[in-house]
Amino acid sequence: MNYLDKVLFHLPDIYDCSVRQWYVMNEHINMCEGAVAEAGMEAHTFFLNLMVILLTARVFAEVAARLQVPAVIGELLAGVVLGPSLLGWLAPTEAIHLLAEIGIILLLFEVGLETDVTRLIATGAKSFLVATVGFVLPFVFGFTASYFFFDLALLTSLFVGGTLTATSIGITVRVLTDLQRQHSHEAQVVLGAAVLDDVMGVVLLAMLYEFYVGGGISYVNAGKVILFVGVFFLLAPLVAKLISLLIKHFDEVTQIPGMIPTAIVSLVLFFAWLAHVIGAPELLGGFAAGLALSRRFFLPFGMAISTHPGFGRKIEGQMKPIIHLFTPIFFVTVGLSLNLREIDWSSAFIWIFSLSAFILAVLGKLLGGLIIREGGPRGVVIGLAMVPRGEVGLIFAELGRVSGILNSEVHAAMIIVIVLTTFLPPFIIKWMYRRYPDALPVDGDAKR
Repeated sequence: MNYLDKVLFHLPDIYDCSVRQWYVMNEHINMCEGAVAEAGMEAHTFFLNLMVILLTARVFAEVAARLQVPAVIGELLAGVVLGPSLLGWLAPTEAIHLLAEIGIILLLFEVGLETDVTRLIATGAKSFLVATVGFVLPFVFGFTASYFFFDLALLTSLFVGGTLTATSIGITVRVLTDLQRQHSHEAQVVLGAAVLDDVMGVVLLAMLYEFYVGGGISYVNAGKVILFVGVFFLLAPLVAKLISLLIKHFDEVTQIPGMIPTAIVSLVLFFAWLAHVIGAPELLGGFAAGLALSRRFFLPFGMAISTHPGFGRKIEGQMKPIIHLFTPIFFVTVGLSLNLREIDWSSAFIWIFSLSAFILAVLGKLLGGLIIREGGPRGVVIGLAMVPRGEVGLIFAELGRVSGILNSEVHAAMIIVIVLTTFLPPFIIKWMYRRYPDALPVDGDAKR
């Protein structure tokens, strides 16, 4: 069985509808040329690679911060420099991808830990509208332009539209955190919308694969995915809250240090696994665990389980070093996954098609932010925060390439779109906050 056959053999697993499954396929795709070498990688080589990733990420993030650029841009650039796009020193191996996924799960745990649940629920309708419009419009725009104006095949056009729908929740959250706006009103809208966008992306990928294999779509399968995710998100925080009470008790009676980090990381990984089992993206498991441990958490129907504020602060204090260790690996890996050398920069089609797709991708997300009538600047920031495609867009594009749905030129154009949508929005968002400080206050409460 050749490599492509192996990838296609595993594609039916998409019906389990887990972002982890997309990621595993993407790992194998990126490992195609170095699979044999990776299998025999010695421990000391991996240690050296990991050291280079951590130190380079830190140096580039520090330089970015001193240049008043979001630190995440520095970490993404570190991956571009180290990877096949420039120096070619490192490849996104399976081991690195696993560490990167732990990083994104822990990042979402931190986001949940710092989220005010009452404000997140209050923005629920707006988040749903932003996610829906920002998902449907890029898909329709991308499909229409590809099929009717560029005369691409039906399935190719569908994959192009699917690639344009993606939002990288990790990059979006990190940008807002770097700008110290993670608690703002617009950040709550974006967070809810990005979570919904992730779920929609899982369903869309499953439906596109079903169309690719059988020429039709089962709405029953899509409905099951949505139902399972909804049930998980309702019950997971409650279960995690109850488990946290046990953690607090054992932390008070334990005789050895390290109880909280051990228990919390185990809890987060368990909920990531549980999310995978029921068909939700793993990172939502980390987010649900963080919500449950938040000092601003409450249970449905007015019930409450009190948690001592000091315990919440203790969790944050002991978990932050671990989170800050793993999350840069994720962003460096996104940069490593890009290979700008594969692009034929002299192709007129690639430039025209990529520019058109980029404009449509940004326009679709911007309209999603503006439709909720939050005011010009705030609506623009919400729309821009949903623009980064990052690793989610790469998964769509790479899956389309290895299955033969996207030819080399269309795939290259998609890579350009993913790069532009990942790197440009953070700069514009930062400029918006500087240009409109009154319309975008730091606490996010001045204007609801």
